[in-house]
Amino acid sequence: MTTLSERISQSAFDGSRLRVVLMLDLYDGAQQQFLAAYEHMRHQVASVPGHISDQLCQSIENPSQWLITSEWESAPPFLAWVNSEEHLETVQPLHDCVRDTRSFRYSVLRETDGARTPVSQKRRTGTQPAPRVGDGVVRHALTFTVRPDCEHKVAEILAGYTSPEARVDDTTRLRRTSLFMHGNRVVRTVEVQGDLLAALRHVARQPEVRAVEEAINPYLEQDRDLDDPKSARVFFTRAALPAVHHLATTGGRPQDVVRHGLYYPAKKGCGMALAKLLAQQDEAAADVPAGLIDSSTVFQRDDIVVRLVDARGPLDTDPLLALGARGPRKADVLARLLDLEVLGVDGSLTDEKVAARLLESADMRLITDRHAS
Repeated sequence: MTTLSERISQSAFDGSRLRVVLMLDLYDGAQQQFLAAYEHMRHQVASVPGHISDQLCQSIENPSQWLITSEWESAPPFLAWVNSEEHLETVQPLHDCVRDTRSFRYSVLRETDGARTPVSQKRRTGTQPAPRVGDGVVRHALTFTVRPDCEHKVAEILAGYTSPEARVDDTTRLRRTSLFMHGNRVVRTVEVQGDLLAALRHVARQPEVRAVEEAINPYLEQDRDLDDPKSARVFFTRAALPAVHHLATTGGRPQDVVRHGLYYPAKKGCGMALAKLLAQQDEAAADVPAGLIDSSTVFQRDDIVVRLVDARGPLDTDPLLALGARGPRKADVLARLLDLEVLGVDGSLTDEKVAARLLESADMRLITDRHAS
């Protein structure tokens, strides 16, 4: 049996408190405007469920550098907030003041209280139970929709692009890009060794990538102007599909595994619960040595959930396991959270034929899967 320490893992569902660090570089002379925007924003954030506290700090060495730290009861409420339309509207006034931002998110693993901290203020719960083992790879995804009559043309454009240079800098490089479509929905997953933000900026600057983005612009359901920083920022913020759970039982990927992208449209308000269910199921499946699933990553935003699966064999050999619904009552729970009508499936998932139809419907069309040279 694979032990926890042997697993490559990341998770937003370990129940630990979350520390968010936002580093900002302000435009010269924008300090007062920024403070006014922050004062308005912080009261709104304080009312968000799961928010504990935040601090605004200014560098003692460079007055244009600022830092916002916030603490949350756990990762899920923060992710629900930061990926919401409300968040987009709340932070909009800050964009005119800020030249650059960097965001970091950490689970609380250990903490030490000061000797004079009152007992009533000391927190001993909500810490990450044990260090996780990583592989130095950051995973992220983007999703957006195109006009329903244009899927074939968009797939053709996306399949034909020239891969950008994999090396970003001395510490960052692109590892793998996988692109899927489900009807008129596009899902692009990326794996980056090093700094994700640096890699995304690097990719956006490449002529071959810019040409593809411009080519699909006329077919998008949500308009965007890549020459307008505000328009591009709003589009890619809404398209972001963060990884909330990743698990691999080995450090590398055997050559015989096959990559699949599974699309799980959740019922309204059930996206986070669905992502958590799939994460729990993948954790349980990892206890089976040399099982069907070699590695899996769950991406979630609002009620869109995507699960990237590297499988050691055909998924249809065990549809419920492949779907993340193997076990007592798990199929019923999945059915309650999933919008089966969107996938065109009716019936009980405990019926093998229904489960097989759901797997076939959820399995997205692979457009391209590229490893860095």
